Amino acid sequence: MGLNLGFIDGQTPLDENEKVGLLIPTVTTRGELDEFEQQNIEEALQWVLGKKLSTETILSEKFIRNLHKRMYGQVWSWAGNFRSTNKNIGVDKWQISVALKQLCDDTLYWINNNTYPPDEVAIRFKHRIVSIHCFPNGNGRHSRIMADIIIDKIHGKPLFSWGMESLSGQGYMRQIYIQAVRKADAGDIAPLLVFARS
Repeated sequence: MGLNLGFIDGQTPLDENEKVGLLIPTVTTRGELDEFEQQNIEEALQWVLGKKLSTETILSEKFIRNLHKRMYGQVWSWAGNFRSTNKNIGVDKWQISVALKQLCDDTLYWINNNTYPPDEVAIRFKHRIVSIHCFPNGNGRHSRIMADIIIDKIHGKPLFSWGMESLSGQGYMRQIYIQAVRKADAGDIAPLLVFARS
């Protein structure tokens, strides 16, 4: 196929059988792929931000998969489907559905019992869903949009700024973001909370 994606720190490489799922045969570089994905993501954002959604709807496997499909469905044939291979991150492929259900149940509990402030609920959800790594690709962007949906639709608070620039390419803000994610991996969620509002 000749698809050269050139993965950067914090990105999960695609298997060859996942690359076959590319729906746009003219794409050959990471830059071209990013452009098509960004167009698709912007359409998904228009769809979701204009909708009225219940907490139970948002915290469901059906919605989480549908959002990913809307974000990437014009670019990847497997968009919205859980990954069928194991990666260098994430739970075993057979555990994805169970781990996601546990995360949604935990998050509903946090909301109903005021366990954490709104920002922390959204960022803890974002961090855990990336740790599960539901999909072959796009997990980081999907998790940030899920956090935005939780903070906006459930808590009625402003969307996160995420460093006010794209985090899909190399750059200083991505380095700060990846460092914050790694600190959250080690149990310190505070830097990721700060970054989300920077």
